Formats: sequence, structure tokens, C-alpha cells
Amino acid sequence: MTTRLIDESLFENGESENRKFDTEGFEGDPPRLAGARCSGCGTVVFPRQDSCPRCPNGAMSGHVLPVSGHVWSWTLQAFPPKPPYRTPAEGYRPYHVGYVDLGEVLVEARLAVPRAEIRIGLPVRLTTVPAYRDEDGTEVVTFAFRPERDGER
Repeated sequence: MTTRLIDESLFENGESENRKFDTEGFEGDPPRLAGARCSGCGTVVFPRQDSCPRCPNGAMSGHVLPVSGHVWSWTLQAFPPKPPYRTPAEGYRPYHVGYVDLGEVLVEARLAVPRAEIRIGLPVRLTTVPAYRDEDGTEVVTFAFRPERDGER
């Protein structure tokens, strides 16, 4: 099965050609999220952008984000989002979304965490999850965070 990232610009080394995916995301090291840091005030943003949201003086440069963080806030996405969201072939199933505190920045993301485990402060780690299938059968994956296992930090 062919698999690709939903948007390679969200990742450092995001080229998905010849990368292998499994139910836990990427085999081996996953791609890391690619943000940007302001040279003037140090503000970190995700996704990357060309200008600083806090000051007019700095240039934005690429900044790789940590793979581990903590759930800062979460909710259940109980209904299908508006387009450009694509409903999976097997139909819509509710999922968790929230903000993950990566230390320098809060990232909005899917949370691949069972309801019984999800809580504010939960240690989580970057992974990928299926988003939809293209017309040609390619599985398109997006970033998410899953519970961090013992010893992963």
C-alpha cells in the first residue's frame, strides 16, 4: 500500500517516498514537526510562517519541534469537521483533538488516546494516523500525538 503525508511542509524530512508506516505511525524515527523561530524575540510558531506574530524586528527561521509533550487541553470532535476535511470511506468516527504543550509552543493536533486514558498533563509523543484515502487508494496520514510509553523520553 502506498502512503503519503497530508502536507510534507509540516515536517522536517517529511518526504514520504519509500517511508514505511504502521499502526503506530512511522517505522523507526518519525518525521519531526517543522516550526519557525523569530530571531528578534525568540517566539516559536507552528506551522512555519514568514513573519513573527509578536514583533516586527525578527526574521523567521526553521525550527524543529520536540517529539514529546503534554496534553494542555482536549475535547472530543463528535461531528465531522467542515471541508476540506474528508470523511474516511468507513464513515466518520469521533476522535480527540487538543493542544499539546511542547515547551516552546502549543500545537493543535489529533490525540490518538483512548477516552479512559486522556487527561490534561498526559505525556504524549508524536505519531501519524490515517486521515483518508486518495482516489487512487493512497493512504494519506497526518500528525497526531499518542500516549508516551515508559522509557521514551
